[in-house]
Amino acid sequence: MNRRLVLALLRAAFASLAIYAMAFQAKLAADAGTLVPLNFLSYFTIQSNAIAAVVFLIGAARFRQPATPGWDLVRGAAALNMTVTYVVFALLLADTDVDVTNAWVNTVVHVLFPLVVMADWVVDPPADEVSVRGSLTWLAYPLLWLAYTMVRGPIAGWYPYPFLDPANGGYGTVALYVLGIFVFGVVVATILRLVGNALRARRVVPPAAAATGTPAG
Repeated sequence: MNRRLVLALLRAAFASLAIYAMAFQAKLAADAGTLVPLNFLSYFTIQSNAIAAVVFLIGAARFRQPATPGWDLVRGAAALNMTVTYVVFALLLADTDVDVTNAWVNTVVHVLFPLVVMADWVVDPPADEVSVRGSLTWLAYPLLWLAYTMVRGPIAGWYPYPFLDPANGGYGTVALYVLGIFVFGVVVATILRLVGNALRARRVVPPAAAATGTPAG
């Protein structure tokens, strides 16, 4: 079977699993009477998994099409988001209630799918060189999410994660956590850029692209 087709099928399968896991968790919460839809959708975990799932589904659908620098940046952004999700959960939230009560759902959204998205960047690296400036655009969404969270928090009386709640040590403590995560994000963006650029020659070229000499995507 064509390797690009296999990759497309795997992307579709893992994206579907992540979507099902999030829907399953939402239904569990709804059945228990604890679901607050906007709060649930405000978790970085949920948003980053949803974005990555959409990126995977689009990538699966366009597996015969050539890559573009813009699409590679979208994929890189999804990889950065999921790397942050994986590491922050492992280091700061593993023993914290983040409204993912089901064990297998927790494994999918915090471990399995993030690792798959990271692996996807390595298995199918960008076709064009990613610039420093381009990789830094990957930080835009996490920063926007953070701004939304800190503005909504006092209004809603709710923060998705304890380290962002000023009640736990004040705004100074929150600022230190935010700074640390931002620096980590810059490091992740740098690593993804360097790894992606180094592995560009290993891309699997789809038949249509191979016939024209166009890089795959």
